[in-house]
Amino acid sequence: MIITIIIFIIILGVLVLVHEMGHFITAIKSGITAHEFGFGFPPRIVGIVEDEKTGKRKVIWGNKDYHGDKTMYSLNWFPLGGFVRIKGEDGQDKSPDSFATKSIFTRFKVLIAGVTMNFILAWVLINIVLMMGAPEVFNDKIDPNKIVSGPQVQINSIEPKSPADEMGIKIGDVVKETCVENKCITIDSSEKLRDSVLAANGGEVQISVLRGDEKLAFTGIPRTEINENQGALGISMSDVAIVKYSFFEAIGEGLFRVFSLTLMILGAFFGLIKSIFVSQDVAQGVAGPVGIAMLVQQMKDLGFVYILQFAAVLSVNLAIINALPIPALDGGRILFLIFEKIKGRPVNQKVEGVIHTVSFVALMILILVITANDILKLIFK
Repeated sequence: MIITIIIFIIILGVLVLVHEMGHFITAIKSGITAHEFGFGFPPRIVGIVEDEKTGKRKVIWGNKDYHGDKTMYSLNWFPLGGFVRIKGEDGQDKSPDSFATKSIFTRFKVLIAGVTMNFILAWVLINIVLMMGAPEVFNDKIDPNKIVSGPQVQINSIEPKSPADEMGIKIGDVVKETCVENKCITIDSSEKLRDSVLAANGGEVQISVLRGDEKLAFTGIPRTEINENQGALGISMSDVAIVKYSFFEAIGEGLFRVFSLTLMILGAFFGLIKSIFVSQDVAQGVAGPVGIAMLVQQMKDLGFVYILQFAAVLSVNLAIINALPIPALDGGRILFLIFEKIKGRPVNQKVEGVIHTVSFVALMILILVITANDILKLIFK
């Protein structure tokens, strides 16, 4: 579990750090002063900044306040990403190097840069996955020259309290062999797995799987009375092959997959909104920090490629969520820029500040509710 927590912190840290780096770099390039770029979240452990008089580096220990014109690079106690403090982001400072005095287009660039960096990070991660080799659904559309192994049968989903669930089989497991009455069959297709399980006819079946690099064997009794949309084991599966792309092939394919992933997540998001208004219920697929950590555990068991894929999915999720026109998020701040453009003058800073604060508190409450739901599901699983 400790390794899972470390991986979770690293993934979340990198996603947030890359996001904030987008804001930071764009602000500096646009002539805006950044007071601080922090690794982790306060309180501060130590900061390094260039002395404005001598030009030498100086060290600032502890949480001492700093608002100089040189950027302080700080190390903070909570290793969950990072942050950037930009001059005039609250709209009060009217200096030439302040965020507040820049054009609407420049401020838009700074605000959208974090979202852009998360999309780029997802693209890079998917490129790496494609070059390393990852499972794809086996069909005639796959270039045979790109297949490095397969086909093989992978578990896609498991029905709760089904024979497969009780045996200990998990999503992502690759089925290698089944044994019924000491007669073993190598599994290389979903059809073979289905036929071998049905052949048990209510008797015991042993299923050998590959989970990451670990070989495991499970024993159980498949169902004989099967209702509609149920299987003997209670699983859905697919025939997959490990496919590997060259560097240049991965660039184009990776870009296409980020686009497809974005559309899929947007569809899921609108489905969530619909479920809230239609059934007044939050969809089961929503997960908070605890739920994400549990998913990290599953990805860790499957291998490094799956961790990278999961990080890419989270990066796209983070980009989309931050782009939403909700106050306190980047999209909400961009919405206020649109109001400013329409009105011809900025929105009252106090009013905007209150709206952002109230929205931030509401988001924190929502995260706490989702986290509590994750914990309850974990307890009563």
